[in-house]
Amino acid sequence: MKNDLEPKFEKVIVIDDNPIERYICSRIILHNKFGKNVVEFSHASEALAYLEENQEKECQLPEVIFIDLYMPHFSGFQFLEAYDKLPLSLKNRVKVFIISNTIDDLDITRVCRDPNVVSFQQKPLTKEFLDRIMLK
Repeated sequence: MKNDLEPKFEKVIVIDDNPIERYICSRIILHNKFGKNVVEFSHASEALAYLEENQEKECQLPEVIFIDLYMPHFSGFQFLEAYDKLPLSLKNRVKVFIISNTIDDLDITRVCRDPNVVSFQQKPLTKEFLDRIMLK
């Protein structure tokens, strides 16, 4: 059992094309002892390649992924489609949360219905949202 001074999760991935958003997310995660290590990706395709490359190395996998929906070249939606094809053992270990500015009800409904998505959160990432995750 972890004590209260240790971060809840060993590794968290943040995927967002905006460097300021990545920085804010990383700082909130580290400051609130949500994650010990934060791995940032500006492209969802790079994060997917990382997961595929490390799928057999449990110590390299994150417990949590925070991903934006709207990114150039490879969107959060495309990431979710590709993520769904990853091995069940990986998907059972990694929890995916959508962090987005979207106000489109159809997009929100679409991601909330995705079996690989735990929940949707409007940006910015907040301490309160992290606290709710840690209580689960």
